Amino acid sequence: MSDMDLKRYLLEEEQKSFQGWDFSYLNGRWESECLSWDYTEILNHYRRDTDFLLDMGTGGGEFIAGLGHPYHLLSVTEGWQPNLLLCKERLEPLGITVKYVGPDDSLDYPEERFDLVINRHESFDIREVYRVLKPGGYFITQQVGSQNDRALVEKLLGNIPLPFPDHDLMHNAALLQNSGFTILEQMEEMSQMKLYDLGAVVYFAKQIQWEFPDFSVERYFEQLKELKEEINQKSYISNNEHRFLIAARKRWNINN
Repeated sequence: MSDMDLKRYLLEEEQKSFQGWDFSYLNGRWESECLSWDYTEILNHYRRDTDFLLDMGTGGGEFIAGLGHPYHLLSVTEGWQPNLLLCKERLEPLGITVKYVGPDDSLDYPEERFDLVINRHESFDIREVYRVLKPGGYFITQQVGSQNDRALVEKLLGNIPLPFPDHDLMHNAALLQNSGFTILEQMEEMSQMKLYDLGAVVYFAKQIQWEFPDFSVERYFEQLKELKEEINQKSYISNNEHRFLIAARKRWNINN
């Protein structure tokens, strides 16, 4: 394939539409090593069907709608406008409460509203989480750590600064413990990702703008051509995923 044909193909991949937090377009074109834990299994360990449950940063609502929890007890937040509109279209007709959350992570819900707050890959203000949880309520969060996708970032963009350098298990566990929570479970892993074609790399990097700032095919075409050599040698491009999970319980008294 000539450079001109390659660039034309990658520019087409760059323009592919993306909705919710749905990477199904890459099915068969990438592979991620499984984590040693299962997020759904862990939250279901603490979840009761009678719980008032809040899902922070629900994306397009795919996960929460399929959780099997009574819809009238579910509430969600979402801050990205395209996803917020999707949630209003998909979730509100089911009886799920949908609220916007802004950059300050303020939660538009009353104090001690929820028995369980869950959060997968969403930022949070721990003071707000504490405020909306009932005493004895649970907070379960799986987070994308500071080293996530670092291998691919450095191959494309070089050694740019980490966007959130202290975002790891140690710092977040300490934050929760100092904010009125008891840690029940905690785990952290760095797993491997494989991307099998350059178009998948472009589509992936384009969606995650905070990790790949200012990425475009035009700007980083030479680096993309270098990645083509890695595919020729190994049949895939290697990347990494950094994940950590904390399950915590709000103490009845912040000082205890």
